Amino acid sequence: MPKVYARRRLGVLAALTGLIASVGLLNGPTASAALPTPVSAATARSYLASLTVAAENRTGYSRDLFPHWITISGTCNTRETVLKRDGTNVVTNSSCAATSGSWYSPYDGATWTAASDVDIDHLVPLAEAWDSGASAWTTSRRRAFANDLTRPQLIAVTDNVNQAKGDQDPATWVPSRSAYVCTYVRAWVQVKYYYGLSVDSAEKSALQSYLANC
Repeated sequence: MPKVYARRRLGVLAALTGLIASVGLLNGPTASAALPTPVSAATARSYLASLTVAAENRTGYSRDLFPHWITISGTCNTRETVLKRDGTNVVTNSSCAATSGSWYSPYDGATWTAASDVDIDHLVPLAEAWDSGASAWTTSRRRAFANDLTRPQLIAVTDNVNQAKGDQDPATWVPSRSAYVCTYVRAWVQVKYYYGLSVDSAEKSALQSYLANC
């Protein structure tokens, strides 16, 4: 075969291979960023020391004041994005709904194979944020908080565990899986520090106690 035709044939094969690969990436599971790692315990202790201590105020709270889930990319909203990020071998349909995969919940150590068994937890709950200063925010800032993929604020966990947590802070609730408690409280302090939220006295005392053992 003449060299010129051989080179053309190799070029065509390379192009076809690239096309097939790109189609496969579109139709198959896609890689996504990992859950953000919270700050170190030392940094969390420093952050905690600087947070304002204040009583909580629930007056006027409504979950609807924190718009979520918003569109992140294409047809994928925040919940769907976190499901893909935190899951293993997650496959989605054209609407970005997860049709298969598995999800490990670090709060309780359970693994689920149905997305319907998984909630996306706001680590610092929306009501807790409202009580701690978000009542004075603009809607735009509350939207950013409720859909924050940059800080360790959103995480896929067992649905009934998330529901049991509700709007509690670490003074009354931390994950039952002890190996994750340090990560949880470090993330809690990081989120509160970033958004300039206050802590109440019982919450601060609990956080200090947990962080002392991290």
